[in-house]
Amino acid sequence: MTNLHLWKQNLQTLLAEFQEQANLSKDDLLVIGCSTSEVIGERIGTSGTDEVAEMIFKELSHLKEETGIQLAFQCCEHLNRALVMEKKAAHFYEKVTVIPVRKAGGAMATYAFQHMEEPVVVEHIKADAGIDIGDTFIGMHLKHVAVPLRSKIKSIGEAHVTMAKTRPKLIGGARAIYEHTHENTSCH
Repeated sequence: MTNLHLWKQNLQTLLAEFQEQANLSKDDLLVIGCSTSEVIGERIGTSGTDEVAEMIFKELSHLKEETGIQLAFQCCEHLNRALVMEKKAAHFYEKVTVIPVRKAGGAMATYAFQHMEEPVVVEHIKADAGIDIGDTFIGMHLKHVAVPLRSKIKSIGEAHVTMAKTRPKLIGGARAIYEHTHENTSCH
């Protein structure tokens, strides 16, 4: 992994830009989709690597420590894109029984499961934001409405990266008000 140091630097820059735009805070939930195979330039699901998973997990753990957010790591399609997360963050979600492994879960989710304090696997979440490394399709685990975020870092290794935050839906039509003021609290 001769490029691991460069990939780490790129990920650090990407995470700083992500947090600047997403502005996540304590207990917000960040979903991570990651193909370590794609990072090293191989086809998704074919060449998972613990070294890349370890580097990404450690950098995301730093973000978690700095912000107080919770992390959820998406498994591969063989586990129906279930998610690995800390038990204390999963109290709203229905847990499932499975232990991710590289051939059924993927290297990233497997590494996360092995290195979290009290990992559990859940089937579905509604995350506040997401980072997708290698086009793993995390959209099914984001709250509505997803808002794309941009970074000068477009890839980690060979893996294309996309990012999103979410915002509450704007509802109500033409008469709706979206900013709270004392004048607009009554309805006639």
